[in-house]
Amino acid sequence: MTAETAAMLPALMIVLAAALWAVQAVGVQLECVDAARAAARAAARGESLDQVRDLVRSATRPSAQVDVSRDRERTTVKVSVEVRPAWGASLPSVRVSASAVADTET
Repeated sequence: MTAETAAMLPALMIVLAAALWAVQAVGVQLECVDAARAAARAAARGESLDQVRDLVRSATRPSAQVDVSRDRERTTVKVSVEVRPAWGASLPSVRVSASAVADTET
């Protein structure tokens, strides 16, 4: 029984690490959704685009990419963030993104 446990332990650790990375990515995805919604409302109210970008970056990560488009009828905010596990800096990153649309206030 000890030999089987010793043989399975590395595989179990890899599965656990992958699950933790997935949980982290989902958490960042939810941050992006919330930040995109708040930023779309702020941009639709007429706040400056720099303030909107700062709002998103303070709610998610400083490295977040923010795309804001505003016209007479609609304001759209797209947020994307690269997620890399804290324990694996050499591993590839995963990009998560979210977008939100609000009616532009006049």
